[in-house]
Amino acid sequence: MTSSPRSGSSSGKNQPRGGKPRSGAPKSGAPKSGGFKSGAPKSGARKPSQTGARPFKNEQYGRTVKPVNRPTEQNRRPERTTDDIDIHNAEGVRLQKVMAMAGVASRRLCEDMILEGRVQVDGITVTQLGLRVDPDTVEIVVDGMTIQTNDNMVYMVFNKPRGVVSTMEDPEGRPCISDYLKKRQTNERLFHVGRLDTSTEGLLLLTNDGELANRLSHPKYGIPKTYLVQVRGPMAHGVGAQLKDGVELEDGWQKVDSFRLVDSTPGHVLAEVVLHSGKNRIVRRMFDAVGYPVERLVRVKFGPIALGDQRQGSIRMLGRHEVGYLRSDVGM
Repeated sequence: MTSSPRSGSSSGKNQPRGGKPRSGAPKSGAPKSGGFKSGAPKSGARKPSQTGARPFKNEQYGRTVKPVNRPTEQNRRPERTTDDIDIHNAEGVRLQKVMAMAGVASRRLCEDMILEGRVQVDGITVTQLGLRVDPDTVEIVVDGMTIQTNDNMVYMVFNKPRGVVSTMEDPEGRPCISDYLKKRQTNERLFHVGRLDTSTEGLLLLTNDGELANRLSHPKYGIPKTYLVQVRGPMAHGVGAQLKDGVELEDGWQKVDSFRLVDSTPGHVLAEVVLHSGKNRIVRRMFDAVGYPVERLVRVKFGPIALGDQRQGSIRMLGRHEVGYLRSDVGM
């Protein structure tokens, strides 16, 4: 196999041959080099640890997390306040407590957010303390971002290795997603958001939230996906512009949103592309069309969720802020 895409790991193992990336080129953000080893879990082998970095774990709404702009049709809703309609539930939980339990901020800071008019409950702006709500039935929005209050919902990121099928079960006995899940998680009805072909590695979202999974996969919402692509080099001048202008495939014209060269070694080039299309094998087909068949392909980002340094074969739970970003991107 050819040398792996640069992963950002400090180790020299499995790095591309040659010198450092060209000056000014940012790191690729791909998984650590050890995570690029292809293959499925061996029979009887210990399942991969489900740990990993939590990029949003220290963030707070409106402080380290920037406000999220919801879709235009959502913003056009007329603003209502608790003076217009009574949403108080005497048997419910205090709003600031629900917010704090959802990881927004401390209860004191949540109270400040309410008094500042930054919180909405079912589309109604709340500006006074004392409101009680049922967290299982209301929608709470803070600074334009819907917070997740339903603990029954599961949201995970799987760093899929090469050779693993993007299904929960495979009749042919090939390694699949369920081989990497803990026993308690296999009882959940999980949806994988989109697919990665067997030869493609990287980020795959898993959830039991069917509505979110459908929206993230629907072309209407145009969720961007970022890939690292390794091809034979050197690459001719103008290939990136050609991909951005569009190439004709059997199912119509397709183009990437952005293209940049990340690294090059003797005989190989590493590029990063971003595109909205979720069509089958779209990246491979586009690079074939411009004369550079893909040697290796890794998805490193899906919408606002990045793979970062998560180990290949591992699964991690999304933080509440990450879930809030995903839901806001599709108007939920």
